[in-house]
Amino acid sequence: MRTFQVAIGTAIVALLLALGAGALAGSWATAKTNKTVPTLIATGVSPAASQVSFADGFAPIVKNAVPAVVNVSSSRIVQTRGQNLPFFSNPFFRQFFGKNFEVPPSVQREQSLGSGVIVNGDGYILTNNHVIEGAKDVKVLLGDKRQFTARVVGSDPRTDLAVLKVDATNLPTIVFGDSTKMQVGNFVLAIGNPFGLNQTVTMGIVSATGRGGLGIEAYEDFIQTDASINPGNSGGALVDARGDLIGVNTAILTENGGGNQGVGFAIPANMARNVMDQIIKNGKVVRAYLGVSLQPVTSEIASAFHLSKPEGALIASVENNGPAAKSGLQTGDVILAVDGQQVEDSRALQLKIGGLSPGTTVKLTVWRNGNTRDVSVPLGEMPENTSAKNAPSENQNSPTRGISATPLTPDIANQLNLPANTTGMVVTGVDPASPASDAGLRRGDVIQEVNRQKITSAGQFNQAMQSAGDQPVLLLVNRSGANVFLVVQPH
Repeated sequence: MRTFQVAIGTAIVALLLALGAGALAGSWATAKTNKTVPTLIATGVSPAASQVSFADGFAPIVKNAVPAVVNVSSSRIVQTRGQNLPFFSNPFFRQFFGKNFEVPPSVQREQSLGSGVIVNGDGYILTNNHVIEGAKDVKVLLGDKRQFTARVVGSDPRTDLAVLKVDATNLPTIVFGDSTKMQVGNFVLAIGNPFGLNQTVTMGIVSATGRGGLGIEAYEDFIQTDASINPGNSGGALVDARGDLIGVNTAILTENGGGNQGVGFAIPANMARNVMDQIIKNGKVVRAYLGVSLQPVTSEIASAFHLSKPEGALIASVENNGPAAKSGLQTGDVILAVDGQQVEDSRALQLKIGGLSPGTTVKLTVWRNGNTRDVSVPLGEMPENTSAKNAPSENQNSPTRGISATPLTPDIANQLNLPANTTGMVVTGVDPASPASDAGLRRGDVIQEVNRQKITSAGQFNQAMQSAGDQPVLLLVNRSGANVFLVVQPH
């Protein structure tokens, strides 16, 4: 089970859309099989669910669900650098082996322990990618003590899912529920193998749905729960009060590396099933591709772009020759809707596009220069070497001064690992006590636009900044190759 800590602050996420509900399969992906695997889908209230009572609690549905949750153990070989231990620094030792003697690298076997869910009686098992990533061998232990060597059919690192296959038949399975129907307050049970304690069940409620922006995965639409989830629960089942699978447990929020604190996250069953089906059929997950970098529309951004409220997804950059560029989308466009459906934020846009197939043409409603327009974009297929990019965080409540900058030359661009034809003003210093520092501007940032005016010289930059006066200034900044808009406001 992965743990992570969330810092309090405003994070702007710019996602290179490579948009999809899933991701490219990693090194485990197999060749395309065109095979479909039947799974059970809930169509009504199960007989076991009707037996739930105050006296028996959830025992009837647990009895049905627990056998389908397995223990998954894996091992991988890692090489560690040699260490110069005190013994090897002893002068007596050095006279025989030399002053520059170093302990040779050692090879170690790392063990990983998690859980999995049997989704098909012929041996297909759903688990987390991080449980089996890089593994040399994977073992699956069933509740009846039978153990199998598993083959990794494929994995999807961006949703942290993987599919295993064991050579067995007539295995106990779990029924897929509809995770979109889950509501905050619904009872849920987490089933897994925390700390190696096989088939442990904990109870809680759904604390939130559609949780994202946590930086755990590239594609996040988590179900949050207070059901106890601990190391070893990764890949286990989150079931509803009917015993249907509504999520795959994947991570917990902790402080100072501690254990469960009542904030756990599960990948929704609908997303997991879609990813699983693609892995089994195609050997990988194929995602639609728009080819833009996005950031959320904050209140300050909305004001700077003259939007009535914070909504939609702001395009921070457009990839050359990508679907968006070919369709006329521009940096600074705000995508408000897809095929007439409102876009709440950049993450919602990511998930929406990810639910579509490459080759699909979508109609995007775009806000540009104070007006809306419709742009039709035929979506492409994400290239394998394309990855999500994160734009740095910044403080949105900031005024407009304290910047030292110089024109960006090809030599400086090379030092910053930017294309030689990049233009703008590179920030050489920011007064720590200045409004610019509060705004999040940093040394090495390249200011490419001021209030939507392209900057190619010091004269243009100075004039644009002076023209702003005491009004808010919108900067387009290139930081380490990723674009981000900063809004600087006067006192």
